[in-house]
Amino acid sequence: MIQKLRLKGFEVELFTGRRTGENVGVAELVKQDLTEFCVEPDHRNLEYITEPESDYGKLKEALLAPRRRLRTWLEERDLTLLPGSTLTLGDATRFERSNPNDPYHDLIEATYGTTVVTASIHINLGISEPADLFAALRLVRCEAALLLALSASSPFLNGQITGVHSQRWLQFPLTPKHVPLFRDLEHFVEWTDTQLMEGRMHNVRHLWTSVRPNGPKRPFDLNRLELRICDLVTNPDLLLAITALMELRVLMLLRKPDQLDPFKASDLSADQLMVLSDNNDTAAARHSLDAQLLDWRDGRQRLCRDWLRDLINAVMPVAHELEMASCLLPLESVLAEGNQAMRWLKGIESGRSLEEEFRTGILAMEQEEQLIDRSLADALG
Repeated sequence: MIQKLRLKGFEVELFTGRRTGENVGVAELVKQDLTEFCVEPDHRNLEYITEPESDYGKLKEALLAPRRRLRTWLEERDLTLLPGSTLTLGDATRFERSNPNDPYHDLIEATYGTTVVTASIHINLGISEPADLFAALRLVRCEAALLLALSASSPFLNGQITGVHSQRWLQFPLTPKHVPLFRDLEHFVEWTDTQLMEGRMHNVRHLWTSVRPNGPKRPFDLNRLELRICDLVTNPDLLLAITALMELRVLMLLRKPDQLDPFKASDLSADQLMVLSDNNDTAAARHSLDAQLLDWRDGRQRLCRDWLRDLINAVMPVAHELEMASCLLPLESVLAEGNQAMRWLKGIESGRSLEEEFRTGILAMEQEEQLIDRSLADALG
């Protein structure tokens, strides 16, 4: 059974600052000149959203094009883009408002402070059929920790080593605190109504969890799965590899729901799966590839990197069938060399300072984009 690739899109959050690593907030100024960018409550980071696209080659250009324009704008002001998902060399004790007159920003600052001042990647995967969507949400929720481990890039905060690999995920205020694995659309609608009525959510968008259903009119009209757990992935090839791994798992699920829907293939109850997934997310945020996780099928303990190898091997037949195997290659580099957080920490262990490692990361991010741009130009030329 040949399956078509799904529509995919990204919400990309980025920090701006100096080449020396200090955060500098310019989001509202960027928005005036580059209308494709969105303003966040704190102006030290901003966001752009790509149009839905199924082809991975076109997705790569969709990721890079806004960054090219933004880099040009920033360079004219002696600024640049910063890697990582937290305020590495920034002041996390002070909120820097992008719009002091916005009442929603009042709420965010008063309720959460700078815990929400992070940069990340949200991956949207198109699934319109409700039964398929909620089955996919259950599987991705149970395996989200693995995707976080691949992307972890926030071991620093306020110029300090935090001791974890994804400080962003540990500090971000998950809301509501307990989110179940939803049975179906009706369950999701009823649950959302209850959260709104009891004040645990301020609006239908105020569901901040590892993965959620999304669509033009939530909670009723849904057309995609949104993975929210990943730290900022600056390398487009790695981001597309993580996306491909998630998409392939979903395509496998749609072929064999009895084998991959946790509600059908797990020995654990729905409540146990919720707790297991949340605990795995926390463990992956702390130790990423070296985390000890619990398998959603039976609750047995597994080393994260071993589980990831098994997952990659499992999707490979479908990847070959859909001519996507090459998309997964960057995952092998992460398993062999570590994610961004692990590589930074290794550099510090070898004697480099936090500031040196981070500034090297700023330059590496820029050079990586230039290299990809040249390869794309050569392919077109």
